[in-house]
Amino acid sequence: MDVEPIYVPFFGAHELEGALASAAGARADALLVFPEPVTMVNRARIAQFAVTQRLPSMFGWSEYCEAGGLLSYGANQRTSYFWLANYADKILRGERPADLPVVHPDKFELAVNLKTAKLLGEELDISSILFRANKVIE
Repeated sequence: MDVEPIYVPFFGAHELEGALASAAGARADALLVFPEPVTMVNRARIAQFAVTQRLPSMFGWSEYCEAGGLLSYGANQRTSYFWLANYADKILRGERPADLPVVHPDKFELAVNLKTAKLLGEELDISSILFRANKVIE
């Protein structure tokens, strides 16, 4: 596929601006952001960076698209939180965590932000993705 990934690590919000500067210097063609607490809290800043750099961006949760990211595909967070609360309830009622079954996400969603797509311009054709999307942000 002739793709050369460039990993730009950062450890905490205090390193985010430096990581974004490194990503800008790498002259990437796209941006893939892993869902985790620091990127989640700074999702609007990261999405704005991607638009400013004219980078199509992909994220793991739809909340990133709601903040301006282009695309996301991942487990539905509301469903995941329901299962987490269910587990916590069982543990607080005395069940042993080792006795609880492992639960995998069963609901995934593809989100597309059309406003961001328009900002990135005509060179980005997402029409083939739209019919598969669970959530379209206009």
